[in-house]
Amino acid sequence: MDLKNHHVIVTGAASGLGAATAHAFSAAGARVTLFDRDERQGAAVARDIDGAFVSVDVTSEPDVERAVAAAQQQSGSIHALVQCAGIGWARKILGKRGPHSLEEFEQVLRINLLGTFNVARWTAHAMRDNPAEPSGERGVIINTTSIAAYEGQIGQVAYAASKGGVASMTLPLARELAQYGIRVAAIAPGIFATPMLGILPETTSDAKAAQIPFPRRLGHPEEYAALARHIVENAMINGAVIRLDGAVRLGPQ
Repeated sequence: MDLKNHHVIVTGAASGLGAATAHAFSAAGARVTLFDRDERQGAAVARDIDGAFVSVDVTSEPDVERAVAAAQQQSGSIHALVQCAGIGWARKILGKRGPHSLEEFEQVLRINLLGTFNVARWTAHAMRDNPAEPSGERGVIINTTSIAAYEGQIGQVAYAASKGGVASMTLPLARELAQYGIRVAAIAPGIFATPMLGILPETTSDAKAAQIPFPRRLGHPEEYAALARHIVENAMINGAVIRLDGAVRLGPQ
């Protein structure tokens, strides 16, 4: 699918991976609608790329239904979705102040897993009615998991559980939506220079980068955006979770 003159929704687009993706897709000629809760920063990114911003709580069914409908009405069709919205923090199940907060665990799952599913289902519903591309495609959905889904560290129990869920639903979504010409893939970033870096154990950025075999540095959000673009443009990528991590494998802490 050629991004030029196609419409893309990016969630978590106010900063980090989402902002980089919004910039990259806009530079490739796509029309971009940005979803985020941060109205000030989200609107600023939208101005930078001449895109549209919608304030959205991804865990809210009315919010997402309204936002997807508004995006569809404004641009006609939604051709791709890249989901970067997510939260996380370091909490041990047995901490100094007692057991892990159930409320905090639920909040991480709600935003990272339920929120991802919520936006995906409404966007897929809209994509189903798109005119088919010459290739037969109608849309592409890219969700963001994490290498923590496979090698969650001490203190990442909620985050790893949520991202494991995102990874696990990639293939069943791809299989179901194939009949409509909608592809589904996921990206599992490693250690990237984004606000989410704070969920890892407290070490310096240099120490975190030193864990990565090559390149021995933190990942750049632009590298995530480049992979997301390639997934959209490569019709054979479907049902896959792609690690983007410099060959790092996280230790226990």
